[in-house]
Amino acid sequence: MKSAPLRMAAKIAGWTIAAGLALTLLAGAGFAAANLWVWYDTRDRIYTDSAMCPVADVGVVFGTSFRMRDGSPNPYYAARLDTAAELYRSGRVSHLLLSGDNRSIHYNEPIAMWRDLQQRHVPRSALTLDYAGLSTFDTVVRAKKIFGLQKVVLITQDWHLPRALFIARAKGLNAYGCAAWGQQSGSDTYVNNRELAARALTVMDVYLLGRKPRILGEPEPLKLSAEEPAD
Repeated sequence: MKSAPLRMAAKIAGWTIAAGLALTLLAGAGFAAANLWVWYDTRDRIYTDSAMCPVADVGVVFGTSFRMRDGSPNPYYAARLDTAAELYRSGRVSHLLLSGDNRSIHYNEPIAMWRDLQQRHVPRSALTLDYAGLSTFDTVVRAKKIFGLQKVVLITQDWHLPRALFIARAKGLNAYGCAAWGQQSGSDTYVNNRELAARALTVMDVYLLGRKPRILGEPEPLKLSAEEPAD
C-alpha cells in the first residue's frame, strides 16, 4: 500500500498532467478559432483573378526578398510585381505604394521593387516608396495613418491576404485583396504553417496587445506624382 506522501505526490502529478492537457487543448482551440475568424472575416474581399479586382486609386505592394535563402529568385516577389504591373496597365489602379523593409544599404525591398516595376513598364510617376513597411502590420497601418489612404487594393499572395485584410478592417482601412499568382516555391508547407501562426498572433496584436507600428512619424499624404527616390 502506498504511503500518504506517495499518494499525494501521485495526485499532484495527475493534476499537473490534467492541467497541462487542458491548457494545451485551450490553446489549440484558441489558435483554431483565431484562424477561422481571420479567414471568415476576409473571405469575400479576396480576388484571385486580377481582371475582377476592384478599381482603386492605389495598390499596396507588400515587400519581400527578391532572393530565396539559396540565392535563387524568389517566385513570390516576382508574382507580386507581375500582378501589380498588370493591375496598373489594365487601369485598375493608377498608383502603387511599395512598402517594405529597408534594413541596410545592402537590403532595400522598396528600391528593388521600384527598379523592377520600371522593368515591367510602370513609370516612376506611378510609384511611391514606403521604407518603413517593416511588417505586414506596419505596412497596412502606415498606408492609412502616414499616407492618408482610405481605399486600397492589397497585392500579395492569397495565403498572406487574409491577415493583411484583417488588419486593414480593424484599423479602418477599406481594402480588397488581389492575389498574386505565379510559380510557387517548394516551401509552401513551411510558409502556410508560419502564416497560420501569424494570423493567431495578429488577432492578439489587434485586440489584446494594442500593437503599434515600429515607425510612424508625421503624415505624408500620398502624392500621385512621385519623385525619383535616392539610392
